Amino acid sequence: MTGTIIGFGKTAGKARRARGATLAAATLALALSTSTAVFAEDAKFDPNASITIGSLYEPQNLDNTAGAGQGINEAFNGNVYEALFTLTDAGDVQPGLVAEQSVSEDGLTYTFKLRPGVAFHSGDPLTAADVKYSIERVTAEQSKSSRKKSLSTISAIETPDDQTVVVKLSARSISLPYNLSYVWIVNDAAKDLNASEDGTGPYRLDEWRRGSSLALTRNDKYWGTAPTNGEVVFQYFTDATALNNALLTGAVDIITSVQSPDSIAQFKDNPDFTVTAGQSTTKELLAFNDRVAPFDNVKVRKAIARAIDDKKLLTSIWGEYGTLIGSFVPPTDPWYVDLTAVDTYDVESAKALLKEAGFADGFTFKLDTPNYDPHPIVAQFIQSELAKVNIKVEINVITANEWYTKVYKAHDFQATLQEHVNHRDIVFYGNPDFYWGYNNPKVVDLIKASEAAANTDEQTAKLKEANTIIAEDAASNWLYLYPQIVVSSSAVSGYPVNGLNSQFFAYGIKKSEQ
Repeated sequence: MTGTIIGFGKTAGKARRARGATLAAATLALALSTSTAVFAEDAKFDPNASITIGSLYEPQNLDNTAGAGQGINEAFNGNVYEALFTLTDAGDVQPGLVAEQSVSEDGLTYTFKLRPGVAFHSGDPLTAADVKYSIERVTAEQSKSSRKKSLSTISAIETPDDQTVVVKLSARSISLPYNLSYVWIVNDAAKDLNASEDGTGPYRLDEWRRGSSLALTRNDKYWGTAPTNGEVVFQYFTDATALNNALLTGAVDIITSVQSPDSIAQFKDNPDFTVTAGQSTTKELLAFNDRVAPFDNVKVRKAIARAIDDKKLLTSIWGEYGTLIGSFVPPTDPWYVDLTAVDTYDVESAKALLKEAGFADGFTFKLDTPNYDPHPIVAQFIQSELAKVNIKVEINVITANEWYTKVYKAHDFQATLQEHVNHRDIVFYGNPDFYWGYNNPKVVDLIKASEAAANTDEQTAKLKEANTIIAEDAASNWLYLYPQIVVSSSAVSGYPVNGLNSQFFAYGIKKSEQ
Protein backbone atom coordinates (compact mmCIF):
# COMPACT_ATOMS: atom_id res chain seq x y z
CA MET A 1 0.00 0.00 0.00
CA THR A 2 1.38 3.37 -0.91
CA GLY A 3 0.46 6.91 -1.72
CA THR A 4 1.79 10.05 -3.38
CA ILE A 5 3.51 13.08 -1.96
CA ILE A 6 0.28 15.07 -1.76
CA GLY A 7 -0.65 13.01 1.20
CA PHE A 8 -2.48 9.97 -0.02
CA GLY A 9 -2.20 6.93 2.18
CA LYS A 10 -3.06 6.43 5.82
CA THR A 11 -2.87 8.17 9.22
CA ALA A 12 -3.45 10.65 11.78
CA GLY A 13 -5.42 13.15 13.76
CA LYS A 14 -5.32 16.00 16.23
CA ALA A 15 -5.51 15.00 19.86
CA ARG A 16 -6.97 18.15 21.34
CA ARG A 17 -10.52 17.33 20.18
CA ALA A 18 -11.65 14.07 21.69
CA ARG A 19 -14.72 13.72 19.55
CA GLY A 20 -12.38 13.02 16.62
CA ALA A 21 -11.66 9.58 18.02
CA THR A 22 -13.81 6.83 16.65
CA LEU A 23 -16.02 4.72 18.87
CA ALA A 24 -13.64 1.86 18.30
CA ALA A 25 -10.67 3.99 19.21
CA ALA A 26 -12.36 5.06 22.41
CA THR A 27 -13.09 1.44 23.27
CA LEU A 28 -9.49 0.47 22.65
CA ALA A 29 -8.19 3.42 24.62
CA LEU A 30 -10.25 2.44 27.65
CA ALA A 31 -9.75 -1.29 27.47
CA LEU A 32 -6.22 -1.65 26.21
CA SER A 33 -4.03 1.36 26.73
CA THR A 34 -3.71 5.06 27.18
CA SER A 35 -3.38 7.40 24.18
CA THR A 36 0.38 7.06 24.27
CA ALA A 37 2.65 4.15 25.09
CA VAL A 38 4.78 5.09 28.11
CA PHE A 39 7.04 3.15 30.44
CA ALA A 40 6.81 3.43 34.17
CA GLU A 41 9.02 6.23 35.43
CA ASP A 42 11.64 3.89 36.85
CA ALA A 43 11.79 1.51 33.88
CA LYS A 44 15.26 1.03 32.40
CA PHE A 45 15.83 1.29 28.68
CA ASP A 46 18.72 0.65 26.35
CA PRO A 47 19.93 4.05 25.03
CA ASN A 48 21.68 2.33 22.13
CA ALA A 49 18.85 0.00 21.15
CA SER A 50 17.94 -0.68 17.55
CA ILE A 51 14.25 -0.06 16.90
CA THR A 52 12.67 -1.90 13.97
CA ILE A 53 9.52 -0.31 12.60
CA GLY A 54 7.32 -2.34 10.27
CA SER A 55 5.61 -0.39 7.52
CA LEU A 56 3.78 -0.84 4.22
CA TYR A 57 4.96 2.52 2.91
CA GLU A 58 8.37 2.39 1.28
CA PRO A 59 9.44 5.72 -0.24
CA GLN A 60 9.62 5.97 -3.99
CA ASN A 61 12.62 8.29 -3.55
CA LEU A 62 14.01 10.40 -0.70
CA ASP A 63 12.86 13.86 -1.78
CA ASN A 64 9.47 15.08 -0.54
CA THR A 65 9.24 17.59 -3.38
CA ALA A 66 9.66 14.88 -6.01
CA GLY A 67 6.66 12.59 -5.58
CA ALA A 68 8.35 10.35 -3.02
CA GLY A 69 5.14 9.06 -1.42
CA GLN A 70 3.97 9.06 2.16
CA GLY A 71 6.74 6.67 3.22
CA ILE A 72 9.36 9.38 3.07
CA ASN A 73 7.37 11.55 5.47
CA GLU A 74 7.04 8.59 7.82
CA ALA A 75 10.76 7.92 7.87
CA PHE A 76 12.36 11.35 7.38
CA ASN A 77 10.02 14.03 8.72
CA GLY A 78 11.39 15.21 12.07
CA ASN A 79 13.86 12.34 12.11
CA VAL A 80 16.29 13.21 9.32
CA TYR A 81 14.96 16.58 8.22
CA GLU A 82 13.56 19.39 10.32
CA ALA A 83 11.56 22.50 9.49
CA LEU A 84 11.32 26.02 10.83
CA PHE A 85 8.25 24.82 12.73
CA THR A 86 7.19 21.39 13.95
CA LEU A 87 3.71 19.90 13.76
CA THR A 88 3.57 17.79 16.89
CA ASP A 89 1.77 14.46 17.15
CA ALA A 90 -0.90 16.32 19.16
CA GLY A 91 -1.48 18.69 16.22
CA ASP A 92 0.16 21.78 17.69
CA VAL A 93 2.60 23.96 15.79
CA GLN A 94 5.78 24.68 17.73
CA PRO A 95 9.09 26.36 16.86
CA GLY A 96 11.59 23.99 15.27
CA LEU A 97 14.69 25.56 13.76
CA VAL A 98 13.29 29.00 14.61
CA ALA A 99 14.61 30.63 17.79
CA GLU A 100 12.57 33.85 17.47
CA GLN A 101 9.92 35.22 15.15
CA SER A 102 8.15 38.52 14.65
CA VAL A 103 5.33 39.63 12.37
CA SER A 104 4.77 43.09 10.97
CA GLU A 105 1.60 44.95 11.94
CA ASP A 106 0.08 44.43 8.48
CA GLY A 107 0.84 40.71 8.62
CA LEU A 108 2.86 40.80 5.39
CA THR A 109 6.38 40.39 6.75
CA TYR A 110 7.64 37.54 8.94
CA THR A 111 11.13 37.70 10.40
CA PHE A 112 12.69 34.49 11.68
CA LYS A 113 15.86 34.17 13.73
CA LEU A 114 17.43 30.73 13.40
CA ARG A 115 18.67 28.61 16.27
CA PRO A 116 22.43 29.07 16.70
CA GLY A 117 24.85 26.18 16.47
CA VAL A 118 22.77 23.96 14.16
CA ALA A 119 24.72 21.93 11.60
CA PHE A 120 23.76 19.63 8.75
CA HIS A 121 24.83 16.01 8.77
CA SER A 122 27.61 16.92 6.35
CA GLY A 123 28.99 19.36 8.91
CA ASP A 124 27.96 22.54 7.09
CA PRO A 125 26.36 25.13 9.40
CA LEU A 126 22.68 25.98 8.97
CA THR A 127 22.30 29.45 7.45
CA ALA A 128 19.50 31.67 6.22
CA ALA A 129 20.55 30.86 2.66
CA ASP A 130 19.69 27.20 3.28
CA VAL A 131 16.23 28.18 4.49
CA LYS A 132 15.63 30.39 1.45
CA TYR A 133 16.78 27.60 -0.83
CA SER A 134 14.56 25.04 0.92
CA ILE A 135 11.40 27.14 0.69
CA GLU A 136 12.05 27.91 -2.96
CA ARG A 137 12.44 24.19 -3.69
CA VAL A 138 8.88 23.67 -2.47
CA THR A 139 7.43 26.62 -4.39
CA ALA A 140 9.37 25.89 -7.61
CA GLU A 141 7.42 25.13 -10.77
CA GLN A 142 8.68 21.54 -10.90
CA SER A 143 7.89 20.86 -7.23
CA LYS A 144 5.36 18.12 -6.50
CA SER A 145 4.75 19.27 -2.94
CA SER A 146 1.11 19.61 -1.90
CA ARG A 147 2.03 22.75 0.01
CA LYS A 148 3.26 24.65 -3.05
CA LYS A 149 -0.01 26.54 -3.48
CA SER A 150 -0.31 27.11 0.28
CA LEU A 151 2.97 29.04 0.10
CA SER A 152 2.05 30.96 -3.06
CA THR A 153 1.56 34.21 -1.13
CA ILE A 154 5.33 34.37 -0.55
CA SER A 155 6.54 37.20 -2.76
CA ALA A 156 10.16 37.41 -1.60
CA ILE A 157 12.61 35.85 0.82
CA GLU A 158 15.47 37.97 2.13
CA THR A 159 18.55 36.90 4.09
CA PRO A 160 20.07 40.02 5.68
CA ASP A 161 22.51 37.84 7.64
CA ASP A 162 23.26 34.16 8.18
CA GLN A 163 20.83 33.83 11.08
CA THR A 164 17.93 35.94 9.79
CA VAL A 165 15.24 35.05 7.26
CA VAL A 166 12.68 37.64 6.19
CA VAL A 167 9.63 36.29 4.36
CA LYS A 168 7.51 38.85 2.54
CA LEU A 169 3.93 38.06 1.52
CA SER A 170 1.63 39.42 -1.16
CA ALA A 171 -1.35 38.79 1.14
CA ARG A 172 -1.84 37.86 4.78
CA SER A 173 -1.29 34.18 5.55
CA ILE A 174 -2.43 33.20 9.02
CA SER A 175 -1.30 29.61 8.35
CA LEU A 176 2.26 30.47 7.32
CA PRO A 177 3.97 28.86 10.37
CA TYR A 178 1.78 25.77 9.91
CA ASN A 179 2.56 25.57 6.20
CA LEU A 180 6.28 26.04 6.86
CA SER A 181 6.18 22.95 9.07
CA TYR A 182 5.97 21.00 5.79
CA VAL A 183 9.15 22.55 4.39
CA TRP A 184 12.22 20.43 5.12
CA ILE A 185 15.32 22.54 5.55
CA VAL A 186 18.05 21.04 3.39
CA ASN A 187 21.63 22.07 2.75
CA ASP A 188 21.74 24.29 -0.32
CA ALA A 189 24.95 22.50 -1.32
CA ALA A 190 23.40 19.02 -1.16
CA LYS A 191 23.40 16.84 -4.28
CA ASP A 192 21.00 14.14 -5.47
CA LEU A 193 18.38 14.38 -2.74
CA ASN A 194 16.40 11.64 -4.48
CA ALA A 195 18.87 9.07 -3.17
CA SER A 196 20.73 10.82 -0.35
CA GLU A 197 20.12 13.42 2.35
CA ASP A 198 21.69 16.29 4.23
CA GLY A 199 19.39 17.37 7.01
CA THR A 200 19.75 18.71 10.54
CA GLY A 201 17.70 16.05 12.34
CA PRO A 202 18.49 13.63 15.19
CA TYR A 203 19.21 10.82 12.71
CA ARG A 204 21.25 10.53 9.56
CA LEU A 205 20.62 8.09 6.74
CA ASP A 206 22.70 4.95 7.14
CA GLU A 207 21.47 2.72 4.33
CA TRP A 208 18.47 2.39 2.03
CA ARG A 209 17.96 -1.07 0.60
CA ARG A 210 15.29 -0.52 -2.01
CA GLY A 211 12.44 -2.95 -1.67
CA SER A 212 13.55 -3.97 1.80
CA SER A 213 14.52 -1.43 4.46
CA LEU A 214 15.73 2.05 5.34
CA ALA A 215 18.13 2.45 8.26
CA LEU A 216 18.72 5.62 10.27
CA THR A 217 21.54 6.02 12.75
CA ARG A 218 21.70 8.47 15.64
CA ASN A 219 23.29 11.83 14.88
CA ASP A 220 25.69 12.24 17.80
CA LYS A 221 26.27 15.89 16.85
CA TYR A 222 22.59 16.77 16.93
CA TRP A 223 21.88 20.27 18.23
CA GLY A 224 18.86 19.22 20.31
CA THR A 225 17.95 16.46 22.73
CA ALA A 226 19.57 13.16 21.79
CA PRO A 227 17.35 10.25 20.69
CA THR A 228 16.55 7.60 23.29
CA ASN A 229 17.79 4.86 20.96
CA GLY A 230 20.81 4.21 18.79
CA GLU A 231 19.25 3.49 15.43
CA VAL A 232 15.92 3.01 13.70
CA VAL A 233 15.25 0.59 10.85
CA PHE A 234 12.09 0.90 8.78
CA GLN A 235 11.38 -2.60 7.47
CA TYR A 236 9.06 -2.61 4.46
CA PHE A 237 6.37 -5.13 3.63
CA THR A 238 3.97 -5.41 0.72
CA ASP A 239 1.48 -7.58 2.61
CA ALA A 240 -0.27 -6.72 5.87
CA THR A 241 -0.36 -10.35 7.00
CA ALA A 242 3.40 -10.66 6.62
CA LEU A 243 3.78 -7.42 8.59
CA ASN A 244 1.61 -8.74 11.42
CA ASN A 245 3.57 -12.00 11.48
CA ALA A 246 6.81 -10.03 11.72
CA LEU A 247 5.56 -8.36 14.90
CA LEU A 248 4.33 -11.64 16.34
CA THR A 249 7.72 -13.26 15.80
CA GLY A 250 9.76 -10.30 17.03
CA ALA A 251 11.17 -9.36 13.63
CA VAL A 252 9.79 -5.84 14.10
CA ASP A 253 9.03 -3.83 17.24
CA ILE A 254 6.21 -1.60 15.99
CA ILE A 255 3.53 -1.53 13.28
CA THR A 256 2.88 2.13 12.44
CA SER A 257 -0.74 1.62 11.41
CA VAL A 258 -2.81 -1.56 11.53
CA GLN A 259 -4.47 -2.30 8.21
CA SER A 260 -7.20 -4.74 9.21
CA PRO A 261 -9.50 -5.04 12.24
CA ASP A 262 -9.13 -8.80 12.06
CA SER A 263 -5.46 -8.52 12.92
CA ILE A 264 -6.03 -6.64 16.19
CA ALA A 265 -7.46 -9.63 18.06
CA GLN A 266 -4.16 -11.51 17.98
CA PHE A 267 -2.45 -8.64 19.83
CA LYS A 268 -4.94 -7.02 22.18
CA ASP A 269 -5.22 -9.78 24.79
CA ASN A 270 -1.54 -10.66 24.67
CA PRO A 271 0.66 -9.07 27.38
CA ASP A 272 3.62 -9.16 24.98
CA PHE A 273 2.01 -6.38 22.91
CA THR A 274 0.53 -2.94 23.32
CA VAL A 275 -2.40 -1.77 21.20
CA THR A 276 -2.77 2.00 21.15
CA ALA A 277 -5.63 4.00 19.65
CA GLY A 278 -4.85 7.35 18.10
CA GLN A 279 -6.93 9.73 16.02
CA SER A 280 -7.16 9.72 12.26
CA THR A 281 -7.33 12.30 9.50
CA THR A 282 -7.27 9.72 6.70
CA LYS A 283 -10.32 9.96 4.48
CA GLU A 284 -11.35 7.33 1.92
CA LEU A 285 -12.71 9.21 -1.08
CA LEU A 286 -14.63 8.55 -4.22
CA ALA A 287 -13.33 11.61 -6.06
CA PHE A 288 -15.06 12.79 -9.20
CA ASN A 289 -13.51 14.78 -12.01
CA ASP A 290 -15.92 17.67 -11.58
CA ARG A 291 -14.78 19.19 -14.87
CA VAL A 292 -16.31 16.47 -17.06
CA ALA A 293 -19.82 15.14 -17.71
CA PRO A 294 -21.73 13.76 -15.99
CA PHE A 295 -19.84 14.75 -12.83
CA ASP A 296 -20.04 18.44 -13.64
CA ASN A 297 -23.70 18.06 -12.64
CA VAL A 298 -24.21 18.45 -8.89
CA LYS A 299 -27.38 16.35 -9.00
CA VAL A 300 -25.42 13.40 -10.40
CA ARG A 301 -22.81 13.70 -7.67
CA LYS A 302 -25.47 13.91 -4.97
CA ALA A 303 -27.31 10.94 -6.45
CA ILE A 304 -24.19 8.81 -6.30
CA ALA A 305 -23.59 9.83 -2.69
CA ARG A 306 -27.14 8.78 -1.79
CA ALA A 307 -26.87 5.50 -3.68
CA ILE A 308 -23.88 4.23 -1.67
CA ASP A 309 -24.43 2.81 1.80
CA ASP A 310 -21.32 4.22 3.48
CA LYS A 311 -22.10 2.55 6.80
CA LYS A 312 -22.32 -0.86 5.18
CA LEU A 313 -19.07 -0.19 3.33
CA LEU A 314 -17.24 0.88 6.48
CA THR A 315 -18.45 -2.18 8.35
CA SER A 316 -17.40 -4.48 5.52
CA ILE A 317 -13.88 -3.00 5.51
CA TRP A 318 -13.23 -2.17 9.16
CA GLY A 319 -15.88 -3.98 11.19
CA GLU A 320 -16.55 -1.93 14.34
CA TYR A 321 -13.67 0.47 13.68
CA GLY A 322 -13.55 3.75 11.78
CA THR A 323 -16.23 6.43 11.55
CA LEU A 324 -18.49 8.04 8.98
CA ILE A 325 -17.86 11.60 7.84
CA GLY A 326 -20.04 13.92 5.81
CA SER A 327 -17.27 16.02 4.32
CA PHE A 328 -13.53 16.24 3.78
CA VAL A 329 -13.00 17.76 7.22
CA PRO A 330 -12.47 15.25 10.07
CA PRO A 331 -13.65 16.03 13.62
CA THR A 332 -10.08 16.81 14.67
CA ASP A 333 -9.85 19.95 12.49
CA PRO A 334 -10.97 23.23 14.14
CA TRP A 335 -13.47 23.90 11.35
CA TYR A 336 -15.25 20.57 11.58
CA VAL A 337 -19.03 20.58 11.03
CA ASP A 338 -21.09 17.41 11.41
CA LEU A 339 -22.47 17.01 7.90
CA THR A 340 -23.23 13.30 7.97
CA ALA A 341 -26.93 14.11 7.43
CA VAL A 342 -26.20 15.56 3.99
CA ASP A 343 -26.97 13.11 1.16
CA THR A 344 -27.51 10.12 3.42
CA TYR A 345 -28.18 6.68 1.96
CA ASP A 346 -31.49 6.75 0.05
CA VAL A 347 -31.73 4.75 -3.17
CA GLU A 348 -35.12 6.11 -4.23
CA SER A 349 -33.96 9.69 -3.74
CA ALA A 350 -30.85 8.88 -5.78
CA LYS A 351 -33.00 7.58 -8.65
CA ALA A 352 -35.14 10.72 -8.52
CA LEU A 353 -32.08 12.98 -8.71
CA LEU A 354 -30.70 11.04 -11.66
CA LYS A 355 -34.01 11.47 -13.46
CA GLU A 356 -33.95 15.22 -12.79
CA ALA A 357 -30.41 15.33 -14.13
CA GLY A 358 -31.46 13.58 -17.36
CA PHE A 359 -30.05 10.14 -16.50
CA ALA A 360 -33.18 8.17 -15.66
CA ASP A 361 -31.68 5.17 -17.47
CA GLY A 362 -28.33 5.62 -15.77
CA PHE A 363 -24.93 5.85 -17.42
CA THR A 364 -21.51 4.20 -17.48
CA PHE A 365 -18.26 5.55 -16.09
CA LYS A 366 -14.72 4.33 -15.50
CA LEU A 367 -13.40 4.22 -11.94
CA ASP A 368 -9.59 4.42 -11.76
CA THR A 369 -8.71 2.33 -8.72
CA PRO A 370 -5.28 2.09 -7.03
CA ASN A 371 -4.17 -1.52 -6.86
CA TYR A 372 -3.48 -1.57 -3.11
CA ASP A 373 -5.95 -2.29 -0.32
CA PRO A 374 -8.61 -1.32 0.41
CA HIS A 375 -9.30 0.34 -2.92
CA PRO A 376 -10.07 -2.73 -5.09
CA ILE A 377 -12.56 -3.98 -2.48
CA VAL A 378 -14.12 -0.52 -2.16
CA ALA A 379 -14.41 -0.30 -5.96
CA GLN A 380 -16.31 -3.60 -6.12
CA PHE A 381 -18.66 -2.43 -3.37
CA ILE A 382 -19.37 0.84 -5.21
CA GLN A 383 -19.91 -1.07 -8.44
CA SER A 384 -22.55 -3.23 -6.74
CA GLU A 385 -24.26 -0.29 -5.02
CA LEU A 386 -24.50 1.90 -8.13
CA ALA A 387 -25.91 -0.96 -10.17
CA LYS A 388 -29.08 -0.49 -8.10
CA VAL A 389 -29.60 2.90 -9.75
CA ASN A 390 -28.60 1.73 -13.25
CA ILE A 391 -25.11 3.20 -13.13
CA LYS A 392 -22.50 0.84 -14.57
CA VAL A 393 -19.02 1.14 -13.07
CA GLU A 394 -16.04 -0.06 -15.10
CA ILE A 395 -13.19 -0.68 -12.67
CA ASN A 396 -9.75 0.22 -14.01
CA VAL A 397 -7.02 -0.95 -11.61
CA ILE A 398 -3.81 1.10 -11.77
CA THR A 399 -0.57 1.37 -9.82
CA ALA A 400 0.29 4.25 -7.50
CA ASN A 401 2.68 5.67 -10.09
CA GLU A 402 0.04 5.43 -12.82
CA TRP A 403 -2.45 7.13 -10.53
CA TYR A 404 -0.06 10.00 -9.94
CA THR A 405 0.64 10.49 -13.64
CA LYS A 406 -2.83 9.84 -15.03
CA VAL A 407 -5.11 11.23 -12.36
CA TYR A 408 -3.17 13.75 -10.31
CA LYS A 409 -1.00 15.26 -13.03
CA ALA A 410 -2.93 14.81 -16.29
CA HIS A 411 -6.49 14.90 -14.83
CA ASP A 412 -7.26 12.11 -17.30
CA PHE A 413 -10.05 10.36 -15.42
CA GLN A 414 -13.78 10.35 -14.72
CA ALA A 415 -13.71 9.17 -11.11
CA THR A 416 -11.14 7.63 -8.82
CA LEU A 417 -10.63 6.21 -5.35
CA GLN A 418 -7.94 7.59 -3.07
CA GLU A 419 -7.13 8.05 0.60
CA HIS A 420 -6.09 11.50 1.77
CA VAL A 421 -3.99 11.66 4.92
CA ASN A 422 -3.29 15.37 5.18
CA HIS A 423 -4.09 17.43 8.23
CA ARG A 424 -6.13 20.60 7.57
CA ASP A 425 -6.43 19.90 3.86
CA ILE A 426 -9.78 21.54 3.05
CA VAL A 427 -7.67 24.11 1.16
CA PHE A 428 -7.48 21.69 -1.77
CA TYR A 429 -11.15 22.40 -2.53
CA GLY A 430 -10.27 26.07 -2.90
CA ASN A 431 -7.92 25.24 -5.78
CA PRO A 432 -9.81 24.72 -9.08
CA ASP A 433 -6.62 23.29 -10.61
CA PHE A 434 -6.45 20.44 -8.10
CA TYR A 435 -6.92 17.02 -9.62
CA TRP A 436 -10.66 16.76 -8.92
CA GLY A 437 -11.39 20.12 -10.56
CA TYR A 438 -14.01 21.36 -8.08
CA ASN A 439 -14.63 25.03 -8.77
CA ASN A 440 -17.16 26.93 -6.70
CA PRO A 441 -16.19 30.64 -6.68
CA LYS A 442 -17.81 31.13 -3.27
CA VAL A 443 -15.66 28.37 -1.78
CA VAL A 444 -12.54 29.70 -3.50
CA ASP A 445 -13.22 33.14 -2.00
CA LEU A 446 -13.97 31.77 1.47
CA ILE A 447 -10.80 29.69 1.61
CA LYS A 448 -8.72 32.57 0.28
CA ALA A 449 -10.30 34.96 2.79
CA SER A 450 -9.78 32.48 5.64
CA GLU A 451 -6.07 32.55 5.03
CA ALA A 452 -6.08 36.36 5.17
CA ALA A 453 -8.06 36.31 8.44
CA ALA A 454 -6.85 38.49 11.28
CA ASN A 455 -7.43 35.77 13.89
CA THR A 456 -8.21 32.08 14.21
CA ASP A 457 -11.90 32.63 15.08
CA GLU A 458 -12.44 34.44 11.79
CA GLN A 459 -10.49 31.77 9.93
CA THR A 460 -12.54 28.98 11.53
CA ALA A 461 -15.89 30.63 10.74
CA LYS A 462 -15.04 31.03 7.07
CA LEU A 463 -13.78 27.47 6.72
CA LYS A 464 -16.88 26.06 8.43
CA GLU A 465 -18.99 27.89 5.87
CA ALA A 466 -16.82 26.59 3.04
CA ASN A 467 -16.99 23.06 4.42
CA THR A 468 -20.80 23.17 4.44
CA ILE A 469 -20.99 24.37 0.84
CA ILE A 470 -18.55 21.69 -0.32
CA ALA A 471 -20.67 19.01 1.32
CA GLU A 472 -23.92 20.35 -0.14
CA ASP A 473 -22.26 20.38 -3.58
CA ALA A 474 -21.17 16.74 -3.09
CA ALA A 475 -17.84 17.86 -4.54
CA SER A 476 -16.58 14.34 -3.78
CA ASN A 477 -18.04 11.37 -1.94
CA TRP A 478 -16.35 11.05 1.46
CA LEU A 479 -16.85 7.38 2.25
CA TYR A 480 -15.36 7.03 5.73
CA LEU A 481 -12.60 8.05 8.12
CA TYR A 482 -9.99 5.41 8.90
CA PRO A 483 -9.16 4.37 12.44
CA GLN A 484 -5.58 4.93 13.59
CA ILE A 485 -4.23 2.00 15.58
CA VAL A 486 -0.56 1.39 16.41
CA VAL A 487 0.60 -1.98 17.73
CA SER A 488 3.98 -2.62 19.32
CA SER A 489 5.96 -5.02 21.39
CA SER A 490 5.40 -4.26 25.08
CA ALA A 491 9.17 -3.74 25.31
CA VAL A 492 8.97 -0.41 23.45
CA SER A 493 7.25 2.89 24.18
CA GLY A 494 7.44 6.58 23.40
CA TYR A 495 6.26 6.37 19.80
CA PRO A 496 3.65 8.69 18.25
CA VAL A 497 0.12 7.35 18.01
CA ASN A 498 -1.59 9.87 15.74
CA GLY A 499 1.04 10.09 12.99
CA LEU A 500 -0.18 13.35 11.47
CA ASN A 501 0.53 13.45 7.74
CA SER A 502 2.23 10.05 8.03
CA GLN A 503 5.09 11.36 10.17
CA PHE A 504 6.41 8.91 12.75
CA PHE A 505 8.81 10.57 15.16
CA ALA A 506 11.30 7.91 16.26
CA TYR A 507 13.60 9.90 18.53
CA GLY A 508 11.54 9.34 21.68
CA ILE A 509 11.15 5.58 21.30
CA LYS A 510 12.58 3.56 24.17
CA LYS A 511 13.28 -0.16 24.31
CA SER A 512 13.59 -1.91 27.64
CA GLU A 513 16.85 -3.57 28.50
CA GLN A 514 16.88 -7.31 27.90
